[in-house]
Amino acid sequence: MNKVLNNADEAIADIADNVTIMLGGFGLCGIPENSITALVRKGVKGLTCISNNAGVDDFGLGLLLKTRQIKKMMSSYVGENAEFERQLLSGELEVDLIPQGTLATRIQMAGMGIPAFFTPAGFGTEIASGKEVRVFNGKHYLMEEALHADFAIVKAWKGDRYGNLVFRKTTRNFSTSMARAGNITIAEVEELVGPGMLDPDEIHVPGIFVHRIFQGDHYEKRIEKRTVQLSGKS
Repeated sequence: MNKVLNNADEAIADIADNVTIMLGGFGLCGIPENSITALVRKGVKGLTCISNNAGVDDFGLGLLLKTRQIKKMMSSYVGENAEFERQLLSGELEVDLIPQGTLATRIQMAGMGIPAFFTPAGFGTEIASGKEVRVFNGKHYLMEEALHADFAIVKAWKGDRYGNLVFRKTTRNFSTSMARAGNITIAEVEELVGPGMLDPDEIHVPGIFVHRIFQGDHYEKRIEKRTVQLSGKS
């Protein structure tokens, strides 16, 4: 089955107001830049966004925050974004802060079909408010539910027309789990290859989890820095 679309605008065309979207990446590493820009152009509103970070003021999810398209953020680390802070403190943005390990596991559980799990993280804090608590071996645990989304959007290094994905080094971060947890998974890739060109042993996300794929372009990759040494220097 050919899952290839021409560009990000086609891939996110049916994303409507008030849906829940998972967006892969860690900070500014491995984020779906093309898809985020397409969402800004489309102008959808009332989004609930699940992502480890909230971008920065002029890049990543910060672009959607700037245009007030996000209603709720479910994240772990939300620093380095002044507009996020302003909206949070003014009550314009609903925020669900989730311990990073809990966030990752809630996403993983959704992909595995497990409805909930118990973790000690957050017990005795505001995070525990309204959650079931159980004691195992004398220790308190919170019940956390699996985290699903209407759409999961990830960015991979390579992919084929069947949706098989290969990530480069740490860019797989949350993305490999998110790809399995969305009702519809959209993947943008740096390089789109033909069937049989990916080594089966190197595929991180099988195509069965991916519904749409397209080759992106003009990636900024702000987190990457190249250090060079002048000739003759030691």
